[in-house]
Amino acid sequence: MMDFGLHIANFFFYAFHTGLIFFNLFGWLHPRMRKLNLISLLVTFGSWLLLGFWKGWGYCFLTDWHYQVLRLLGERDLPSSYIAFLIEKISGWLPNAELVDSLTVSLALLALLCSFWVNFRNRKVKDKSV
Repeated sequence: MMDFGLHIANFFFYAFHTGLIFFNLFGWLHPRMRKLNLISLLVTFGSWLLLGFWKGWGYCFLTDWHYQVLRLLGERDLPSSYIAFLIEKISGWLPNAELVDSLTVSLALLALLCSFWVNFRNRKVKDKSV
């Protein structure tokens, strides 16, 4: 029975964490999702930087929780990057860690800048029309 719960948790983390990554990257494109996207990105960067101060740079609590479940299911030698983990699961190829980390941070920063821009640009437009 415990094994079934671990498999459910594993499925949840695959779906939720992967969905969150795509939402962080592209959620700013949808006007109704922009504020939530900005909050999600700020929580993500907070985890990477603030929690990372104690746990190691780039720490993600979702990755940590998912990896705990995967270890209980027998997975070993998990890469430090969840993105690298997903790439390996999908393609069988484990990319270079530095490349994955650089692309992850670069794309996340770009998404954060876009999210700030669309959130605060709209506020300026609304302020001018009042």
